[in-house]
Amino acid sequence: MTVGPVAADGHARVLADGNQMPMLGLGVWQVPNGPECVNAIRWALDLGYRHIDTAQAYGNEESVGKALRDSGVPRDQVFITTKFYPRRKDPVAEAQQSLRRLGVDQVDLYLIHWPQGGALWAWPGMQRAHELGFARSIGISNFSARELEEVIAEGTIPPAVNQVQFSSLQYRRALLDACQRRSVALEAYSPLGTGRHLSNETVNRVAKRVGRTPAQVLLRWCLQHDLPVIPKSTHRERIYENAQIFDFVLSKEDMAQLDALDQTNGTDRALERKWW
Repeated sequence: MTVGPVAADGHARVLADGNQMPMLGLGVWQVPNGPECVNAIRWALDLGYRHIDTAQAYGNEESVGKALRDSGVPRDQVFITTKFYPRRKDPVAEAQQSLRRLGVDQVDLYLIHWPQGGALWAWPGMQRAHELGFARSIGISNFSARELEEVIAEGTIPPAVNQVQFSSLQYRRALLDACQRRSVALEAYSPLGTGRHLSNETVNRVAKRVGRTPAQVLLRWCLQHDLPVIPKSTHRERIYENAQIFDFVLSKEDMAQLDALDQTNGTDRALERKWW
């Protein structure tokens, strides 16, 4: 039996641990703590989003919590992700601080933000955070196929999610295949390439053919690969636009053309270059 929030549109991914993750979320990377972040989340929740993605490193967990409280949407209807900042030492202690800042008793998903210091050292603490009830599901972010395998081989709880940079222009097929083999949900961040992909000629040609915006096409591409996706915006009209992706379908020909835009050579790596 699956448990957990489902977006107002009813579309969710069932994770291997039985919990549900809404397929569309709002990411708040690079959104400052304060009114801009609160407003973006309030607008998203008002428009039917039920999935908010933050991180300790973003410094805006307080705003996520305030927006959730101000929205009036019951806590059990919103899927909240945060991420362990791996320059700190203890995932359990940091989870407790996140819960305090968010004003909640539990997050729905707690990820290692990136594999600094190696893939394995933080995972026992992540498992402990899960066992203590601080997180309903645990996972990883920016982990390659090799690093994913290391965690699965050494851990007692497998990661439910690997959140990575993923789009039709960064179609990391081998990494997606590795996640699928291990029943790990690959979740796509930066699906619009922080705006860079919106001017792509093929994306625009497909958008014109289906009568949608380039952003909607890129997000729909993720959905049709069964990838939960977390576009970021602080503009109400774009937050609304990004949610209009469940009422059309890209054809096999459209998908093939978008698949062919990959610039990663189908890599099993999560990133071309590390930032740590």
